[in-house]
Amino acid sequence: MKILLLGKNGQVGWELQRSLAPLGELIALDRQTHDGLSGDLSDLDALRATIRQVKPDIIVNAAAYTAVDKAESETELADTVNGLATKVMAEEAAAMSAWLIHYSTDYVFNGQGSTPWQETDAVAPVNHYGSSKLAGEQAVIESGCKHLIFRTSWVYGARGSNFAKTMLRLAKDRETLNVIADQIGAPTGADLIADVTALAIQQVVLRPELSGLYHLAASGEVSWHGYATYVIEFAKANAQQLAVKAVDPIDTTAYPTPARRPLNSRLNTRKLRDNFSLHLPDWQSGVSRMLMEVLNK
Repeated sequence: MKILLLGKNGQVGWELQRSLAPLGELIALDRQTHDGLSGDLSDLDALRATIRQVKPDIIVNAAAYTAVDKAESETELADTVNGLATKVMAEEAAAMSAWLIHYSTDYVFNGQGSTPWQETDAVAPVNHYGSSKLAGEQAVIESGCKHLIFRTSWVYGARGSNFAKTMLRLAKDRETLNVIADQIGAPTGADLIADVTALAIQQVVLRPELSGLYHLAASGEVSWHGYATYVIEFAKANAQQLAVKAVDPIDTTAYPTPARRPLNSRLNTRKLRDNFSLHLPDWQSGVSRMLMEVLNK
């Protein structure tokens, strides 16, 4: 089995290099051109040529335009990378009867209410990033290719920047932190996403009827304020010297950003758990592992 991985150096892509390696021959690309192969999703012709040259059995697309606020002004680039490039992958996958594994986001929803979103709920993005990711989803489905689309939320990894690292850095210098308390979701580790992807691929190649759209997130829910509080209490319990004395909750309206953020990022993962017989651990266990790795560097 030949697997083409795009976005190998992103948080999820980095972990996928590990989880996919035992499944077959893995060709992992970033935005640079290597041996005539390009993983630059902004160059659609080069992307199409690369897929045709590799002739993979499975395409795993972990590359994306993820700068949510900049997407409001860089609309064309966001649409190209998240929408048009995904359409190219889907068309090529359909033509060669390959599988396409693609990642999307809870930002395709309007973020209202408090009920976890199901795969069948109506989509209505509140920002351009969400719209561009929705275009990618729709392109995959409309192509008719064999596919798995995983919508996820609040992704973090030990490698690269993340919310927890930012909180720890600020907590060393500031006595008070103000953190948004009315956005709710589940911090989901890139390692969990990668492991679930590998497990799902092994099952879906034997049972193609499992093809489709799934929600993938850690169990439980928390606000950004609760997440920050957990991170700081964990660090203090592990002998970290922090200046912070208070983590105060604020509303989203107190922290305006160019792109609107959904308040409800909860995802219902029952379909994924039932169809693939998977257990999704609580968000705290993944965050604790990540923090131990970060704090012990």
